[in-house]
Amino acid sequence: MKKSVRIGLIVVLFLMLISIRAFLQPYFYDPLSDYFKHDYLLSSIPELNFDAYFLNLFYRYFLNTAISLAIIYLAFNTKKAFYFSIKFYVLAFVVLSLFLFILLKFNVTNSYMLIFYVRRFLIQPLFVFILLPAFYYQKLWSKKNS
Repeated sequence: MKKSVRIGLIVVLFLMLISIRAFLQPYFYDPLSDYFKHDYLLSSIPELNFDAYFLNLFYRYFLNTAISLAIIYLAFNTKKAFYFSIKFYVLAFVVLSLFLFILLKFNVTNSYMLIFYVRRFLIQPLFVFILLPAFYYQKLWSKKNS
């Protein structure tokens, strides 16, 4: 595939990530979104329907992950980076969602910022911004050493 086509597809995929954030936000069940927009310092965490919340969290994470994996594959075109990214995303989801569940289930209200940041890593495509420079640096490092 030509480099210009790959770059164009990567731009389209980044626009898809932006559109998920901008347009699909109201369609996901996320009572913590309103909680963190308003007086989270003065009020307690709202009641959650854990089944619906984690199902929506998984769905949103899956959408962001699928698009992010496509970006990584188009950017580097290696199966090794792609498979590593899949393993990384699966492990990150399991660890972060389990951690978020524990924080919410046992009502750790004094750690509201911890809940905020764990939730942020799950609902926003931040890992692609970590993995892209890491793979690029690895690519430069391997060229330098060979």
